Amino acid sequence: MQLLILDALNLIRRLYAVQELQHQDSKAALAATSAALIHAATRLLRQFQPSHVVAVFDGAPQGFRHHLYPAYKANRKPMPAPLADYLGQLQQDLWGIGIDALLSDTDEADDLIATLARTLSRHGKSSVIVSTDQGFCQLLNPHIQLWDHFKQAAVTQAGAEQKFQLGIHQLVDYWALTGVSGSSIKGVPGIGPKRAHALLARWHNLDNLLTEAQNMPDDELSKEDNAVLTHREQALLARQLVKLVDDIELGFNLSQLRYHSSTKGG
Repeated sequence: MQLLILDALNLIRRLYAVQELQHQDSKAALAATSAALIHAATRLLRQFQPSHVVAVFDGAPQGFRHHLYPAYKANRKPMPAPLADYLGQLQQDLWGIGIDALLSDTDEADDLIATLARTLSRHGKSSVIVSTDQGFCQLLNPHIQLWDHFKQAAVTQAGAEQKFQLGIHQLVDYWALTGVSGSSIKGVPGIGPKRAHALLARWHNLDNLLTEAQNMPDDELSKEDNAVLTHREQALLARQLVKLVDDIELGFNLSQLRYHSSTKGG
């Protein structure tokens, strides 16, 4: 079994941005986006030959992260209104080639994707997440890979660990320390990538740092150690915001996502 998971809005918004530049009329841009989406999805189906497939959409305007931290993703440009009004048609386009849509009124798409991929992984089944969002790197393992459709490149566990120079299990703590500017998540003041790497090399993870450093003499702590201890709550909040939820009650059987190319015109 292999599940192909489309991070639908990640894909659609990038396709629309290209078409919006090429077409002054919004109706023409939307029609071109439909065609581009069908072409991209069909190509992905041919590339990966999945047994199961789903397109995951964001249905929740504000999930638990917004309630924890109102500034979450505040710097992101809102979806263009014409595109937002056209999403129903794009979902129908995908349905026409055998790809069902999944969305929740309460959960972010990223968490639904994490739940799907990790659920399969626990049973030794593989999945491919189609997205340019590097936050999914925290999920990577031998059963889960990330595919950048626009670069036509795979991101595997080994590739991500080489890129970040960290273990996959350290990425969430790394982002908790540095923050994630694209989501307006603040990390620990004064801690950038280089210092975060040094902290994780010494302590291995954020929990070790917070529990062990607070009991050590001041002369054994670095300026960076003290910065994290001082901003403990901020670091823990950032980690909660960055970490993907992977145990959502989906309310359906994965068998319902089986891809039937012969009956959907794919």
